[in-house]
Amino acid sequence: MPTSFRKRQTIDTHTFSELGLISPLLRAVAAENYTKPTPIQSQAIPHLLGGRDLLGCAQTGSGKTAAFALPILQRLAATDRRAAPRTPRALVLAPTRELALQIRDSFRVYGRNLRLTSTTVYGGVGQDRQVQDLTRGVEIVVATPGRLLDLMGQGYVRLGSLEAFVLDEADRMLDMGFIDDIRKIIRALPANRQTMLFSATIPNEIAGLARSILKDPVSVSIAPVASTAPRIDESVVFVEKAAKAAALRDVLARPGVSRALIFTRTKHGADRLVRQLRNYEIKAGALHGNKTQGARQRTLEDFRSGRVPFLVATDIAARGIDVDGITHIVNYDLPDEAAVYIHRIGRTARAGASGTAISFCSWEEMDNLRDIERLIKRRVPVVDSRGEPVTDGKSPLALAARTPIGAHRPRKVFSSNWALRRGPVRRRFAT
Repeated sequence: MPTSFRKRQTIDTHTFSELGLISPLLRAVAAENYTKPTPIQSQAIPHLLGGRDLLGCAQTGSGKTAAFALPILQRLAATDRRAAPRTPRALVLAPTRELALQIRDSFRVYGRNLRLTSTTVYGGVGQDRQVQDLTRGVEIVVATPGRLLDLMGQGYVRLGSLEAFVLDEADRMLDMGFIDDIRKIIRALPANRQTMLFSATIPNEIAGLARSILKDPVSVSIAPVASTAPRIDESVVFVEKAAKAAALRDVLARPGVSRALIFTRTKHGADRLVRQLRNYEIKAGALHGNKTQGARQRTLEDFRSGRVPFLVATDIAARGIDVDGITHIVNYDLPDEAAVYIHRIGRTARAGASGTAISFCSWEEMDNLRDIERLIKRRVPVVDSRGEPVTDGKSPLALAARTPIGAHRPRKVFSSNWALRRGPVRRRFAT
C-alpha cells in the first residue's frame, strides 16, 4: 500500500450491536443470520458511521459490501429528506452489471426496515425502466460507469446533491479501462460528500486516484495481496489439455461438490466445456460476455438457486459474482496473471466459510503455476482428479513442476490417460 495510506486504524468488534448500528439495521442483519462482523466490517463501519472517508484494501469475499452499505443506509435514514427526481443521495460504482445487481440486492436486504429506495443503472439492456426509477426519485443508485455517463449526458441523473460515493473494485475498473469514465463522473460530484474506495490491490494509478478523491481517509487493509483465504483447501491436478474434461468429470463426482464455479480462459472454451459436461450428463451453465444480458441473468439465477449446480465462466463475466454456498472453485485453465488466481479462488470460503480450490495444469501452463506459487510463496499440493495425493515420481508433469527454475525439464512422455479413468458418474448429475 502506498506510503500515504500506510496508517491503519484497528477496531476490535465481536458483535454487530457494538458497531453503533441503528435497530432497523441490526434486525435486518440478524434476519440474515449474521452473528459476527468480518474484519473489514468491524474496522470500517465505525469510521464510516463517523463520517470519515475510507480506503479499503480487502480480498474478494471479505464482506465489504455490508461494510459500506450499512453505514450509507444509516446516514440516509438519519434525516427525513427524500431524494428529488433524478437526484440520488448515494452512488455506488461497480465494474460489472452482475456486481451492480448484487450490491443493489444487498442494499434492499439490509434496508428492508427503512423507507429508502434503490435502483441499478447498467448497459446491455434498454434504459426505459432505469429512467423511470430515476425520474421517480431514488436514494441509492448502483451503476456501471458507461451507462451512468450516458444517462447523465441525457439529463436523467444529477449528482450535485450526492451525500455518499463508493468506488468498488477499483483495480478491476482499471483493468477494464473505466478510469477515464470514472474521472468524468467524479468531476460531477459535490465537494462535500463522504467517499469510500475499495480495491483488492492498490496499483499506482489507483493510489493516485485515491489521493485525489479521499479527504483525510482512514485506511483499512485486511489481507496481504499475495495471500489466499486461510479456509481454502488448495490443490493442483496435472493433466494434459485433451484430458481436462474427463478430469473435471471426476472432480465434480467427488463427495461434497454441490456448487462449483469453473473458470476457463475463453468464451468459446466455456461453451465447449458445457457441451462436454452435458455429454457426461452433468448439468452446467456458461457465463461470458457473448451472452445477452437476459441470458446471463437467467444463468446466474439458476446457479444461485441451485437449479444448475455448476457454472462455467470467464474471468470478466465472473467478476463480482457473490453467490453463497460455492463449495468448489475449479481453475480449468490457469490464469495468465498470478494475481487473478487469488481473485478466482476467493469466490469460495466467503464470510468465514470454508471451501476448496482445484487447479488443472497442463504442460503448456507450467510457467503459470510457477508464477502463482511465487506469488503465494508456497507450493500447491498435487493430487489426482479424485483428490488422492500424488508424489512427484508418479508423473513427469509433476516432476517438471517441481524442477527448480532454470533447470532442465523432463520430456513430455506420459499419456493423457494418466490418473483420469473412472467409472460412470453418479446419476445426480442428470437431475
